[in-house]
Amino acid sequence: MPRFRMTVEYDGSAYVGWQRQENGHSIQAALEKAILALTAETVIVRGAGRTDSGVHARGQVVHTDLSRDWVPVKLRNALNAHLAMADEQVAVVDVQAVADDFDARFSALRRHYLYRIITRPARLALEANRAWWVPKLLDHEAMHEAAQQLVGHHDFTTFRSVHCQAASPVRTLDRLDVTRDGDLIEIRATAQSFLHNQIRSFAGTLKLAGEGKMTPADVRAALEARSRAACGPVAPPTGLYFMRVDYPGDP
Repeated sequence: MPRFRMTVEYDGSAYVGWQRQENGHSIQAALEKAILALTAETVIVRGAGRTDSGVHARGQVVHTDLSRDWVPVKLRNALNAHLAMADEQVAVVDVQAVADDFDARFSALRRHYLYRIITRPARLALEANRAWWVPKLLDHEAMHEAAQQLVGHHDFTTFRSVHCQAASPVRTLDRLDVTRDGDLIEIRATAQSFLHNQIRSFAGTLKLAGEGKMTPADVRAALEARSRAACGPVAPPTGLYFMRVDYPGDP
């Protein structure tokens, strides 16, 4: 059966997350429903990563197998038409035909995430569900310096959810950069894979560094404590975006 790789963006505000669940509507279910409406085929859509309720994506990658060998651009347009008719906040940005050994999750080399914080006195209106509002100034340079304590190969027990199902807390963090543009602070993270709530845990801890409540040495000590109690507050999901996935052979 032909296999298709799709790049998907979504506003996660109204969904229970990526994964199909019984307690609400998911991104995965929205895509599978659109494929069913288009092709009359019941398929499983597999994603590069699971995002929680309220988390957004600009470059989630999924794959699925269909019985028909679609022209990719026609498949993209047809799926978007069905998603629009169902009033889903999901769009298929790109479709590619791929080899049958491509796997959106297991073929991935790196995943890239963005966390957005807006620091201003006034509450958010347009960005209410798309950033973390912090009504005070944060020192982004202090946040960046603290973030560098986390880059590298570490046991990230401190920065993963107690509900994380990963077999090991050890990961290699390739990048954790903090930059500012006006009121907007951006935290960009890159790794082959992440633990559950890892980036939101980073963001909450780095906010404390931006407030002067933690030094880079404190962040390093929190990492080395390998204890969830040493983590700062977990940042809300609204500021997190799944940006891109890298695969072998990509330009």
